[in-house]
Amino acid sequence: MHRNHLPLDVPPTSQHPTFDAAFEAKIVRVWALVGEAIAGATHALLGVDRELAKNLVRDDEVIDELVNGLVAEVTRALELGAGTPSDRRRLVSLVRTLPELERNGDLAAHIARRAARGLGQEMSPRARGLIERMGEVAATIWRAATDSVSSSTKGSLDAVEELDDELDELHVSLTGELVSGSMPVPVAVEVAMVGRFYERFGDHAVNLARRQPGRSLVD
Repeated sequence: MHRNHLPLDVPPTSQHPTFDAAFEAKIVRVWALVGEAIAGATHALLGVDRELAKNLVRDDEVIDELVNGLVAEVTRALELGAGTPSDRRRLVSLVRTLPELERNGDLAAHIARRAARGLGQEMSPRARGLIERMGEVAATIWRAATDSVSSSTKGSLDAVEELDDELDELHVSLTGELVSGSMPVPVAVEVAMVGRFYERFGDHAVNLARRQPGRSLVD
């Protein structure tokens, strides 16, 4: 009898395809959508592309639905005791990391909402340059985090952490520009929020890279 039809009180076997192709494809898609979202949000903000920004905000709902569906699948598999011990370790890791993926999608959507309001055209030239670089680093750190997840090596984690350090330094520089008085206070407040979103995006990427099977689960 196929495992999906087992009653809850029957222990599942390790033969259940916990990580089948469809499941893996959903995880890959979520990672890709978040990467596209942060790159697209930066482009929409600096290019004052309101239509792209609105589409990105809508796309965040797709990320949320995918993550919620995956969390439900993972929770169900854990309740059934599915798969091998290695499978279950990865399931536990996914329970911890999937919400972080969703939060990074939310951060990209927050930037896109400000892009939709035309914030990009109100920023000072220096602020635009710093935000542009923060967007580039955020997109790069996401690719590095993706590599870290697949390789789980110290070198790949180091690369993510170094990029996060650069994001932190850029955020400090942006803060200096904001207090210089080069922009009206309402604009400066919004730009400060955008800078904070990029910084948090980097922090989440580091957490995701650290929380992989085979690494310590201690933050």
